Amino acid sequence: MLLRSIARFAAIAALLPILGATTARAADPVVFAAASLKNALDDAAALYEERTGKAVTLNYAGSSTLAKQIEQAAPADIFFSASIDWMDYLEERGMTDKDSRVTLLGNAIVLVAPKESDAAIEIAPNMPLADLLGNHGHLAMANVDSVPAGLYGKAALEHLGAWETIADKVVQADNVRAALAFVASGEAPLGIVYATDAAAEPAVRIVGAFPADSHPPILYPVALTASSRNPDAASFLNFLKSDAARPAFEKQGFVLVAPGT
Repeated sequence: MLLRSIARFAAIAALLPILGATTARAADPVVFAAASLKNALDDAAALYEERTGKAVTLNYAGSSTLAKQIEQAAPADIFFSASIDWMDYLEERGMTDKDSRVTLLGNAIVLVAPKESDAAIEIAPNMPLADLLGNHGHLAMANVDSVPAGLYGKAALEHLGAWETIADKVVQADNVRAALAFVASGEAPLGIVYATDAAAEPAVRIVGAFPADSHPPILYPVALTASSRNPDAASFLNFLKSDAARPAFEKQGFVLVAPGT
């Protein structure tokens, strides 16, 4: 059942860029955004359209997947990453407009369980996470080698001395929302996701939060792509930086780290 679910989520993730491309209108700026931004960015885009009469096309996936697609000339006007590293990756290759770049949001990572679960553990050095998972339980995480949420989660577990004890129990997903879905459906008893993802999914509860000093800072930079020629892209980016968009992000639990523009 679990393996079939992994295949299903992978197939859906692979189709997202194609589906997004087929629904985009020619005049709409295309935003490639980290999956964890979905609820907040959907709300921000709806508010932008309400205020301006202009729409945007939103394409969500793991930041690593999106960066690689942009590198391969995918038609994106804005990249909104959950990772400084992946924004740097594109900037170093001349594929973003570095003058437009701003680090806009902050986040945290948490351990989650299905809503009905009574799982309990203190997030601390040498925590017995493997014992909590038992012999057959899996820990759902975004890909720990490339997706920001997975990288942050692995770093935190290594810092706390728990990674080696659970590495063979990790089920990796293409993005953090897919990892969240494993837990929400009960297919994994525990998962590591962003605090904002946990807040957006009523079928899970937070077991504990990872200390901020256990992993690199979780920051979300956004920038225009170097190839963008859509005049509305800069308009939408400015809106995202404005006080008008702030409630959409704060409602989902993001921390605003850049001043209103």
